[in-house]
Amino acid sequence: MISLIPAPKQKDFPANILLEGRYNALNSLAFYGNNASGKSNFIRAIGLLDRLIHTSAKASSTDLLPYDPFELREGWESRPTVFEITFALNKERYRYGVEFNAEKVISEWMFRKGESREVSLFERKDDVIDPKTSFRGSAKLIDAAVEATRPNGLFLSTCDMLNVDEAKEIFLWFRKLVIVDGLETEQEESSIASLWKSDGPREDIKNYFSKLHLNILDLDVTTKPFDIAELPVSMPDDLKQSFANTMSGRTTHTIFTEHRYYDKNGKPSDKTVKWKLDDKESAGTKKAFQMSGPVVYTLAVGGILVIDEIEAKMHPIMTLHTIQLFLDKNTNPNNGQIIFATHDTNLLSYCPIRRDQIYFCEKNDWESTEIYSLSDFTYKDDKKERPDADKEKRYFEGRYGAIPMLGNFKPVKVYGKKRTTRTESHQG
Repeated sequence: MISLIPAPKQKDFPANILLEGRYNALNSLAFYGNNASGKSNFIRAIGLLDRLIHTSAKASSTDLLPYDPFELREGWESRPTVFEITFALNKERYRYGVEFNAEKVISEWMFRKGESREVSLFERKDDVIDPKTSFRGSAKLIDAAVEATRPNGLFLSTCDMLNVDEAKEIFLWFRKLVIVDGLETEQEESSIASLWKSDGPREDIKNYFSKLHLNILDLDVTTKPFDIAELPVSMPDDLKQSFANTMSGRTTHTIFTEHRYYDKNGKPSDKTVKWKLDDKESAGTKKAFQMSGPVVYTLAVGGILVIDEIEAKMHPIMTLHTIQLFLDKNTNPNNGQIIFATHDTNLLSYCPIRRDQIYFCEKNDWESTEIYSLSDFTYKDDKKERPDADKEKRYFEGRYGAIPMLGNFKPVKVYGKKRTTRTESHQG
């Protein structure tokens, strides 16, 4: 379990705490861990719940649920999958959960807490769905949702499809949840093309990009109807036709970057040169642009951005800048949040985040992922980690766990304040 609720008795970086009604939350969480420690699976789990909620009502009665049990421990391969998420919306706290296997939803529940105690909105066990009078919306529509919910469908999703008031509000919260694979950000370009049509988001994207100091004067995104003639000549005709059928009636976009042109003496001139982003820019520049859409959108609507491998293809300072946009109330006035998995240990030293904003992922003795926060970390003498500890150095030394164990290699030694590292190995 992870929590964005601030840990008690921690006084460092108080500006990293957001306020939603009577509830506090952290503006960011960082996840560290060895390769294959489960970081990506954790983020995929968030994405799976999000997709399940949004697609459940549209699925057919014969579709299987995305059930993928843990198969490395006896008896666990048949256990149901359980998700529960707690979030604040309109100054109230909601708690939603679902339990399912491949064929059906076993249980589902939703609770709301306002000024007083937590109340149930609905509870479901197999085919029995019990909506409560506290669930806001037309009783007629809610009853219709009960009748329409299939064994393999979510009651919450069916309520949204039938326009039950409170379900629609909850779906607006999930709409602000953005999940990005940091290794495959190309698909984010289409969302940027949509944002580009509005003056505010377009300028925000340009500002984000300019602060990365990539020597790019300006950006432009053009859109036009799909033209089969622009497909590569080398593409097989059958594949080209299949692609054309899929893209028929759609628009395509092209991204251009503008650079300064220099005279023969190497001095800047009034002339500029423009070329396609895909043709001549680096992988890091492309990712920075592709990331700008999700970042700008999340900051604008006060949503949650979840990124796996946030540092992939980008310089550490570019990664740090992206995270600091969420840490600064001036650039994050709408209380956006960022959750990211990373191997970039520089952030432990240079990113102003609290101990309760740092999580570690590690496999236990039977290869199941365990997640723990630095704020909960206790040494053998029951002492907590100090807020001013050199977290990067201690992580490299293995004091927090969640690092690779490399056979004959000695543990990494860290020398002096320059943070120089050296790894020694043995022959034979």
